[in-house]
Amino acid sequence: MTNIRIATKEDCPRLLELVNELALFEKEPQEVTVTLDEFIDAGFGSKPVWKAFVAEADGTIIGFALYYIRYSTWKGCRLYLEDLIVTEEWRGKGIGKILFDKMIEEARELGLNGMTWQVLDWNEPAIKFYEKYNSVIGTGWLNGSLSKEQINNYRV
Repeated sequence: MTNIRIATKEDCPRLLELVNELALFEKEPQEVTVTLDEFIDAGFGSKPVWKAFVAEADGTIIGFALYYIRYSTWKGCRLYLEDLIVTEEWRGKGIGKILFDKMIEEARELGLNGMTWQVLDWNEPAIKFYEKYNSVIGTGWLNGSLSKEQINNYRV
């Protein structure tokens, strides 16, 4: 039996394990640079920026959905699903659907104007999963980013 609940501070070590598992799956394990302390502070510190729901089976976290509220000048406030992770051994058993449905429910309860996320173009199982919801998988936008090091080293 699977239990869905709001993540707690004590869950953070396990959540970060799953983040690393996802990064390995996405062929980018070196890109996870957040420390456990930073992760905890961002979710449970004085200015929390994320919230998550966890899926548990037999007292073990087997997946989670982490989100934050973002603002779009075109669309208004929207739920941004940062990560939807189900550990490999539990994939294909409906856990992802339960967590994604929870995100839709959360967006509705918060009165948000929509929900957005990213999916890698080669991740066919994930794309097919999202298509079951009649979601729009966009094209044309490229992601830009600067690392903390790049920001700190930039001189005006």
